[in-house]
Amino acid sequence: MAVATPTRPAKRNGKPTLVFEEIMHFAYETFCTNKVRFALTAFGMVVGTASLILVVTIGLTGKQYILGQIQAIGANMIYAYYEGGGNASTSTVAQDLLTIDDLRAAEQEVTGIRAASPMVELHDRIAVGGGKERDILVLGVSPQYSDVRNLLVLAGRFFDDDDTAARNKVALVTEKFAVKQFGTPEAAVGRVVKFSGLPFTIIGTFRERVETFGQSEISDDTLLIPYTVARFFTGNDYVKQIFFSMADSGDVDRATEQIHHVLQSRHRPESVYKVENLSQLLDVAAKTANALTAVLLLISAVTLIVSGVGIMNIMLATVSSRIREIGVRKAIGATNSEIRMQFMAEAIFISFAGGIIGILIGLALPFSLRFLTNFRVPISGLSAIIAIVVSTLVGVLFGTVPATRAAQLDPVESLRYE
Repeated sequence: MAVATPTRPAKRNGKPTLVFEEIMHFAYETFCTNKVRFALTAFGMVVGTASLILVVTIGLTGKQYILGQIQAIGANMIYAYYEGGGNASTSTVAQDLLTIDDLRAAEQEVTGIRAASPMVELHDRIAVGGGKERDILVLGVSPQYSDVRNLLVLAGRFFDDDDTAARNKVALVTEKFAVKQFGTPEAAVGRVVKFSGLPFTIIGTFRERVETFGQSEISDDTLLIPYTVARFFTGNDYVKQIFFSMADSGDVDRATEQIHHVLQSRHRPESVYKVENLSQLLDVAAKTANALTAVLLLISAVTLIVSGVGIMNIMLATVSSRIREIGVRKAIGATNSEIRMQFMAEAIFISFAGGIIGILIGLALPFSLRFLTNFRVPISGLSAIIAIVVSTLVGVLFGTVPATRAAQLDPVESLRYE
C-alpha cells in the first residue's frame, strides 16, 4: 500500500506538525489508493442518505394527498345543526330547529363568510321501471351549496338564483343514480323524475370531489332541488343543517365560535347547537402522516447506523494494514492527535462523500417526477440538510474507535511490524 508522507510540515514549538489542509490531503490520497474499498464502504452511506431523502418525500407526499382529500370536501367549510335540548316533544316547534333566518343573521354578524346554504332533508320513493320503486334522499339547498361543498358537476349545470327565485322544479342527481337509472351521467340531463307526484326536470349530474362512502349528507341516491321548492313540501322555514364557507381558511376557527354564539343567542338557552368544521380532522390527518414519516425515518436511521458500523470495520482493517505507515509518521514527529485527526478525516470523508451522492440520488427522483410528469411531488430542502449532517456525524462517531486505536499504537512496535 502506498504511504503518503508530508512534503512541507508546519512547525509548532520547534516540532513539525500537520495542518488541517495536509490532513485532508492525506485522507484524499488514501482514498485514491483504495478507491474500491472506500467506494464499497461509502455505498452503505449512499443508500442510507438516499433512503432518508426518499422517506421524507414519501411522507410529505402522503401527507399532502391526505390533506388534499380532506380539503376537497371543503377546507373552509363550517356546518351547523341542532343537536337537542329543551322539550322532549318531537314537534318541530318544541325541538327549536334552525331556520333560514338563522343563516341570514350569521351572514350579517360574522365577517368573512363567502357563501352559505341551508339544507332541508326530505325522503320519498320514486318509480324506477318494471313496477319497482327506489328510496331516494332529496336535499333542498341554495345555489351556493355547490361552492360550499365543492361539488363537481359532471354534466349539465347547477341550478342558479333565477331557478330559486322562480321556484323551478329542477333537480340534480348523483353520478351513481344517473348511471343506475339512465346509463350515463349525460343521459340523465333533460329527463324527468317524479317526487311526491310532481315532475322535476334533471338539469345536471354531480358527485363529491372525494368519496365519503356515505359518511356525509349525500348518499348514492340523492336529488338536489332548490330550497324554495323544498319549502313547499315542509310548509315552514326550518332547516336541518346550515353550511358556510369562509373566504380565508385562517378565519374558520374564529367564525365557528362566532356562528355558534349567534345561533345560541337566537334560541332557547337549553337548546344545544353544534357548529363544526374540518380543522380537527385536518389536524388528526397531519399528525398521523407525521407519525408515519417518523417511523419511516427511524427505519432509515437503522440503515445509516449499519453503514456507520461498516465504516468502522473498514477503518479498523485499514489501521491494521497501515501500522508501519503510522510508525513512520510518528517517527518523523506526528503526534497522537494528528494521527487521530488523519483517520477521523478519512472516516468523515467517506461518510460525507457517500452522503452527498445519496442526497443527489434521493433528490433526483422527486425532481424527475416534477419535471417529467404532472405530479407535484413535495421536496424538502431541510431533509437534505439533515441527511448531510447525519451522515457527517456518523463518520465522526464510527470513525472515533479506529482513529483512537491508530493514535495509541507504539511507534517502535509499529516500525517493527511486517
